[in-house]
Amino acid sequence: MLSITDLNLQYGSKYIFRDVSVQIHTGDRVGLAGVNGSGKSTLLRIMCGEQDVDPGIVNRAAWFTVAYLPQEVSVDLGDRSLYAEAESAFDEVIARQEELERVSEDLALFDAGDPAIEGLLVRQGDLQHLLEGSDIFRIRPQVERVLFGLGFCAADLDREVRSFSGGWIMRLLLAKLLLKRPALLLLDEPTNHLDLDSLTWLEEFLLGYQGSMVIISHDRAFLDRVTSTTWELSLGRLSVFRGNYSHYLVEKAQRLELERAAYDNQQAMIRQSERFITRFRAKSTKAKQVQSRVKQLDKLERLELSETDRTIRFTFPPAAPSGRDVLHLDKVGKQYQGRTVFDDVTFSLQRGDKLAVVGVNGAGKTTLLKILAGMVEAEGTIKLGHNVILSYFGQHQAQELAGDLTIVDTVYHTAVDMTITQVRSLLGAFLFSGDEVEKQVRVLSGGEKSWVALAKMLVRPANLMLLDEPTNHLDMSSQEILQEAMAQYEGTIIVVSHNRFFVNSFVNKVL
Repeated sequence: MLSITDLNLQYGSKYIFRDVSVQIHTGDRVGLAGVNGSGKSTLLRIMCGEQDVDPGIVNRAAWFTVAYLPQEVSVDLGDRSLYAEAESAFDEVIARQEELERVSEDLALFDAGDPAIEGLLVRQGDLQHLLEGSDIFRIRPQVERVLFGLGFCAADLDREVRSFSGGWIMRLLLAKLLLKRPALLLLDEPTNHLDLDSLTWLEEFLLGYQGSMVIISHDRAFLDRVTSTTWELSLGRLSVFRGNYSHYLVEKAQRLELERAAYDNQQAMIRQSERFITRFRAKSTKAKQVQSRVKQLDKLERLELSETDRTIRFTFPPAAPSGRDVLHLDKVGKQYQGRTVFDDVTFSLQRGDKLAVVGVNGAGKTTLLKILAGMVEAEGTIKLGHNVILSYFGQHQAQELAGDLTIVDTVYHTAVDMTITQVRSLLGAFLFSGDEVEKQVRVLSGGEKSWVALAKMLVRPANLMLLDEPTNHLDMSSQEILQEAMAQYEGTIIVVSHNRFFVNSFVNKVL
């Protein structure tokens, strides 16, 4: 069991956590919800011990092991093979097994009446208990099952880890966590680097997982399948909802309705009291009543509306008119080091088409978009139509922003024919207002960085947008706003996404 008691954390005037208390019990399956920047990732880091808090705030049972997968990680895993690195998840188990064997050998050397034997028997029992369920003699089948489930193939097992891309490294780190089988899994956006096949496998694995889990994910279908409780972080407070994400939305709407009514009633009372104070402040006959109202307002605990009421709001700029025929590919192919990624890709798009590109990881989805964006050379013919203006949003665009630049400088340096005032106004639509635009990019959450990357895209109007996983790190409400904006966009869109709910809402063609 893990418990958090009276957790408070404040940056400047903003509360990240305000008197947060919550518990995790064996078998709990929690989805952690909240708008971008609400502190979800910070809470996971505190739960796993990566971020320090005052003593006594976080308590764990001695047997309660915790493993954490962050959103993004940059690690040097050296020159070990994929299999060797995955197998290292069992290093502690193997060490315990070796110690158990040594203890058993030592026991055979002692006489039954030797007083030292008691301590060895206790240690032997502890080690046997710790090794229960580890299935230590079937390590290789376990490793292969998880690696293959997450999309690796047999030919990858002997490849050096450093030869894999960042997305595949994240899959390896996820595999190691699953193989360790901790009592509590903390997963921060585990689906961001998975294709549909791997995502389906992970869902099935987690459904059969015996431990507890807390998951941050902006994939609604994934949360609905694997979680049975939802925590929501809003304005620094944590609320618990029984049920998966869809149940949470229903109950949340009901709570918001009651919250709004209470807020409106309090605001009406405040306005009435303030009018009374203003009207009778100068009258000596009303002095006691005025003072009473002033004290009442001073002591009043002001209600706040949940942060989920604040959402980004934007539409894509009007697309400059292009010809009816926007894009034509004829027998386009790409090879890397003698390996064919794809060949003979032939298709056409017309103005207003919205195309989803799908396929397993390694099928060449990102490569195709980079070819269309002119970033990678390829065989075959690619022809853009009349007056087609292209813009590209890369899968790791948010992570590649310059961390030392401020939000406003990041967007303004990209803007075409926009004043600094216009850029600030645009950032306000993404909830960056006032002094917040002067924050350095490095301090932003993953979702907030995605907002900045999207804002950069908006200041360079285009009529053909290429988007590679644009919903990565975006919270649910932001995804819905983006969906609506893409559905209303009059230009042409090519989007790579594994988010089933997202792409089903606006595409009319699938590649």
